[in-house]
Amino acid sequence: MTNVKTSRFDVAEYLTDETLINAYLNEALSDGSPSDFIQALNDVARAKGMNELAEKTGIRRESLYKTLQSEKPRFDTMLKIIDGMGLQVTLTPKASHEPLAEA
Repeated sequence: MTNVKTSRFDVAEYLTDETLINAYLNEALSDGSPSDFIQALNDVARAKGMNELAEKTGIRRESLYKTLQSEKPRFDTMLKIIDGMGLQVTLTPKASHEPLAEA
């Protein structure tokens, strides 16, 4: 059996521009898994730099790490982090969604 050498892969090292970051976060959102989206935010935060994000959000670096490794972070904290990344949350109707009936 041949020994295969591998190296550690860290997606944060490849998130080098805003277009890639947007695509990565949107893809993480598309499957509907909150844990995938939180992990993607963690990756982006590391790519951008936790210290810089801590300064922009007013959240201590240690708290950022803890929040982005939590299974159920607070929504208001997530919005602060997203805002600190220079992003905003926008909701759009699904293409296959039928509108709610009027009351």
